[in-house]
Amino acid sequence: MIHETIAGVIGNTPVVRLGRLFQDRHFEVLAKLEYLNPLGSMKDRAARHVIESWLADGTLRPGDRLVESSSGNFGIALAALGPLYGLQVTCVLDPNTCETNLSILANLGARIDVVHERDSQGGYLETRLARVRELIADDPKAVWVNQYANQLCWRAHYQQTAQEITEQIHERVDVLVVAVSTTATLQGIARRLREHWPALKVVAVDATGSVIFGGPPAPRRLPGHGSSRRPELAAGSPHDQVVYVEEADAVAGCHALLRSEGILAGASSGAVVSAITRMSHLLEPGSRVLTLFADRGERYVDLVYSSDSLEALEPAMSW
Repeated sequence: MIHETIAGVIGNTPVVRLGRLFQDRHFEVLAKLEYLNPLGSMKDRAARHVIESWLADGTLRPGDRLVESSSGNFGIALAALGPLYGLQVTCVLDPNTCETNLSILANLGARIDVVHERDSQGGYLETRLARVRELIADDPKAVWVNQYANQLCWRAHYQQTAQEITEQIHERVDVLVVAVSTTATLQGIARRLREHWPALKVVAVDATGSVIFGGPPAPRRLPGHGSSRRPELAAGSPHDQVVYVEEADAVAGCHALLRSEGILAGASSGAVVSAITRMSHLLEPGSRVLTLFADRGERYVDLVYSSDSLEALEPAMSW
């Protein structure tokens, strides 16, 4: 099949068995490789679904502008896909944006709006959101995507990602382990899979220092996992358990995944590897565990895969 644009090749990512990383265990671990989406992350799905849904219902028209506070995977997905549908894209960033993502966004043609004033918490989140609201108010053709509150984001995974999983895995799944940020991925997949496997246990993997589920705030270095504010979507999260992972353990998990399975994935993938390892004694013999590797590791080279990253973060776990 020949596709007209890269939007047509989003999804249909493979599932692999992590038989080397979790060898000689009393349970099985399967991973859906979402980092193989064309722009490198599962955010491709949500970006496409939001754009196509809003064009269909009239919320967007060609020539309009998408505005989002994102310097990561979602911003990159919007910046790449938006122009394919005749849309402009503005990403609101702050000085902490990594140079790699800044370069990607600029080369994709996104308008970059950088805020420099810190908010009352000493960070930039509230300042960025205030700037988004200013841009929306000043431009009648601008629409805020707002992935932390947009119901279409979890529906993308309900309709697409989870449907693929049920077609790829014919036997039951006992435990779903998902790293969280907006909680859209966890919600969409868990809701659909529970229709298929009602006894499914759902584990949310959050970062230590993230406030999504009421944990105390603390500084975090690794992007794409956790959040410094509670997403509006989190109110409907169907999880049974939350496992908090230290950044050092997420880094160690990434290295273990790369060495054992040859999978170069992002920080949240290392976090779920760490969480599953810690949960091992709680899993029933013969359990099948499913997780997702959300993004590729190249954008984390300096933080996760540099020669001194393990030593700098002093990982506590033994792999």
